[in-house]
Amino acid sequence: MPPILLSPLLKWSLAALGGAMVVHWVAKEARRINEELDQAKRAKVRISDMENRPTLRRDPTTGEYRL
Repeated sequence: MPPILLSPLLKWSLAALGGAMVVHWVAKEARRINEELDQAKRAKVRISDMENRPTLRRDPTTGEYRL
């Protein structure tokens, strides 16, 4: 099988291009995953805040609402 004759400059250029593509893909995936985690975190915070939030109750003698 004959060797593939490519100049070293072309080989390094292809390697750099491939590396840049991998870095771009990894950064894009990291942003997507972080966005999903942030959305899940925001949803969880809202639910826990609603559970711990005190409610107002009406005082039957005065008619005022109190905690």
